[in-house]
Amino acid sequence: MPSRPLSPHLGVYRFKYTLTTSILNRFTGAALSGGFLLLGYWLFAVASGEGAQQRAQQLLGSFVLKLFYAGLLFAFSYHLVAGIRHLVWDTGRGLERAQSQRSAWIVGIASVLLTLVLLWAFFCPRGAA
Repeated sequence: MPSRPLSPHLGVYRFKYTLTTSILNRFTGAALSGGFLLLGYWLFAVASGEGAQQRAQQLLGSFVLKLFYAGLLFAFSYHLVAGIRHLVWDTGRGLERAQSQRSAWIVGIASVLLTLVLLWAFFCPRGAA
């Protein structure tokens, strides 16, 4: 049987900022969907009474889940800022290659800064300011 040409594999592609930002936007959306499961658990525990709420508070207040919350805050920040970028694109602005690359950097930097602000707001003690 003669060998047929193969479709290009992922290995032939170089790093593309648009591809990376698009995939990261999808991953952060999926992570936020997973975070809603924790929110639902917490809401059911609150509605189920004091005992269930205390068990949930113990579980949801663990160090491992606090790290997960930090990841969710980044996912929220990135998804929000990337969504704003897409709204700007919907107006027909920022679609040129240089503008798109610049906005990809802005999305990344703004996401990290917003995440740091949210982490500080949620996890720092109220007396430390």
